[in-house]
Amino acid sequence: MRRLIEITTASAGWMGRVCKRHIPYRHSVIKLNLGCGLAVHTGWINIDGSLNTLIASLPSIVHRAAYRMSGSSSFYTFEEYQRILSENTFFHADLSHGVPARDDSVDYIYSSHFLEHLYPSEANALLVSCYQVLKPGGMIRIGVPDLEYALDMYRAGSKRECLDRYFFVEAKGSVYARHKYMYDFELLTDMLRKAGFGSVDRCRYRQGNVPDVEFLDNRPEETLFVEARK
Repeated sequence: MRRLIEITTASAGWMGRVCKRHIPYRHSVIKLNLGCGLAVHTGWINIDGSLNTLIASLPSIVHRAAYRMSGSSSFYTFEEYQRILSENTFFHADLSHGVPARDDSVDYIYSSHFLEHLYPSEANALLVSCYQVLKPGGMIRIGVPDLEYALDMYRAGSKRECLDRYFFVEAKGSVYARHKYMYDFELLTDMLRKAGFGSVDRCRYRQGNVPDVEFLDNRPEETLFVEARK
C-alpha cells in the first residue's frame, strides 16, 4: 500500500510539472508553506507532495480512506484531520523540482523540517527557485534540525539516539522520511547566499519577521531557524 501511495503521489507531481501547473493566488499577500505536511496555518498556501495534500479538496469519503493510509491516524483524530484539510489551502507539487509559482510573485516563504529530506543538489535548486519566486524584499524562513545540536547529543553519549534520529532515520515505510543532509548555521547560510540571498539571520523560536511563526514553528530544542530577504 505504501508503495502504491508513493507511485500515485509521484505520478501526480510529474503531471503537475508536465502541465506546468502554478499556484492560484487568491490574496494580495502570498505566503507559501513548503514541505508542510499537516503543520499548516490559515492564510498560507501549503505545498508538498504527500497523499494528504493531493486529496485535500476531495470529498469526505476520500479523506476517511486517506486518513488510514497516510498514517495520520497516529497523530490526529479523524475530525482533526478533516478540519485541517477542509479549513486550509493545499497545493500538491514535487518541490524537488522547484516552487510552482511565477517569478517575483511571492511575499513570504516558510519551510520547517523539510530541507533535510532533499539531497544537497535538490535543496540548492529549491532555494534558487525560492529566490526567483519571491518579490524584491520578500522573505524566507527555514527551520531544520540543527547539526550542532545533533553533535552535542553524540558527544554527550547519546550516540545511538543521535544516529537514529538525525543521520540514519528509519524510512517508516517511505523513502521521503529519510534525512539526506544536515545543516548548521554556517552551512545553511552558505547555501542561501549561493542561491542569491544576502544577509542571513539566525532567529529564535517563534520570533522573526515572517508572519505566523508563533503558529508554524515547532521543535524548538532541536531546530535551527533562519530568515533571509531577497
